[in-house]
Amino acid sequence: MSNHAQEIARRRTFAIISHPDAGKTTLTEKLLLYGGAIQLAGAVTARKNQRKATSDWMELEKQRGISITSTVLQFEYRDHVLNLLDTPGHDDFSADTYRTLTAADSAVMLIDNAKGVEAQTKKLFAVCRQRGIPIFTFINKLDHEGIGPLALLTEVEDVLGIKSVPMNWPIGQGRQFRGVYDRRARQVHLFQRVAHGSERAPVIVLDLDDPRVAEHLTPEDLKTLCDDIDLIDIAGEEFDLDRVLAGELTPVFFGSAITNFGVELFLNDFLQIGPAPAPREASDRVVGPEEPAFTGFVFKIQANMDPNHRDRIAFMRIVSGKFEKDMQVNHPRLGKPIRLTRPQRLFGQERETMEEAYPGDIVGLTNVGIFNLGDTLCSNGELHFEGISPFNPEMFAVLTNRSVDRFKHFEKGIQQLCDEGLTDLFLDTSAHRRDPILGVVGKLQFEVIQHRLKSEYGVDTLLEPLSYEIIRYLEGDERELASIYWGSNARAVLTRQNKPAVLINSTWHLQYLQDKNPNVQFHERADWERTTGTALRR
Repeated sequence: MSNHAQEIARRRTFAIISHPDAGKTTLTEKLLLYGGAIQLAGAVTARKNQRKATSDWMELEKQRGISITSTVLQFEYRDHVLNLLDTPGHDDFSADTYRTLTAADSAVMLIDNAKGVEAQTKKLFAVCRQRGIPIFTFINKLDHEGIGPLALLTEVEDVLGIKSVPMNWPIGQGRQFRGVYDRRARQVHLFQRVAHGSERAPVIVLDLDDPRVAEHLTPEDLKTLCDDIDLIDIAGEEFDLDRVLAGELTPVFFGSAITNFGVELFLNDFLQIGPAPAPREASDRVVGPEEPAFTGFVFKIQANMDPNHRDRIAFMRIVSGKFEKDMQVNHPRLGKPIRLTRPQRLFGQERETMEEAYPGDIVGLTNVGIFNLGDTLCSNGELHFEGISPFNPEMFAVLTNRSVDRFKHFEKGIQQLCDEGLTDLFLDTSAHRRDPILGVVGKLQFEVIQHRLKSEYGVDTLLEPLSYEIIRYLEGDERELASIYWGSNARAVLTRQNKPAVLINSTWHLQYLQDKNPNVQFHERADWERTTGTALRR
């Protein structure tokens, strides 16, 4: 096997998806702990004398104890390179999660033992299934009472429509949760709790038929475990790696991230059965990771990760070839070559210079305004990778600058934060004041924008919510568009690209406007020109 093939085989690039409060950030911390990337895990709801979560780098995340932005955590473990894509759990930031999933080769679906399959989990699972992403399930919080492992497996299959195969099995739950049984090795892993779960949990590993197992489990617990094992051995699905990689079967692991029970067992198994970097569909062909020519795409842009420099980072997933520092590549959207200087390896907020990287790796590129979401970079020719789509905003508000003496900071902040792709910017050219209109998917995004403008740009703002719920992007004769009377239930605006659009307050008024203006096309997507084939692919 060539060195390039070996490096590809070593990579595991995956995202963790879950409903809010299922324990996603806690599991992320514990994977870092067992992977040797950190020495002490910090709970999201840490006390003042405890560490904050490594993946929650933004100040508002630390204050609120929630993940509201994606980040990348790259570390090595057991001769593998893991690229862990930590995603927001909050539904208001689902667009960030959807885009991050385009860079993942697999997903770890986290399910709360007490709550089962929840709404956001179903949405994200559907995205993974649509993209053909293999899914590994970790049922968390076995230290809480739940409906039981058999009922949870049934719920996963009935609600999500995917077959499941338990890779391990819990021994008790709630306060009686003692450990897990590894089905493949036929071994019992019995854990001891450590303070706040900040360090590795001591574990005793015994064969199931070892007489010492009876010294650690009550007769009732041991009988229940043996009965459950017999049942799933007879009636359960068999492990089939091909079906797992095809997204038809999900391996299920049980554990408790907060107490570290089952985390290391999951991580070790994931290294063995998780997929290496996969091919990606481009505009006219499929690009395989083994191809010698370099290709990659930008799936995320983040402003102000480093408060000392206030720069912007473009997150690029490498698809094929080898990346090298200072290499020159083609930028098809700009139609010119560029040099990739100062590439960075990302670990939450921390960075270090990256000299080389391989398919599956995520490279941070300092963004001086030349990268947009979805941009493809390649060593030769022109290429466009599919999958990075715009998301329609569902809530709108006028944002007013209250720091009059910091107008340039306000303008710069709005532009840079909107470059991240989670907030759309519109302008009502007929309004007396030219205050920007923001469009977002969820209300919390407004709070984040205002907080970041204050903390990162020193600008106080006032937010005035608007009653509109729908946006449509317009196609038609310029003079006809300019002559339309929109009424009080709609507002004509321009996008950042200076394209016409209209905000509408209900589906009834949308239908009314369509009937009144038959020569105007009301498109649902901002990229309607590309999707209808009337413009070049970006």
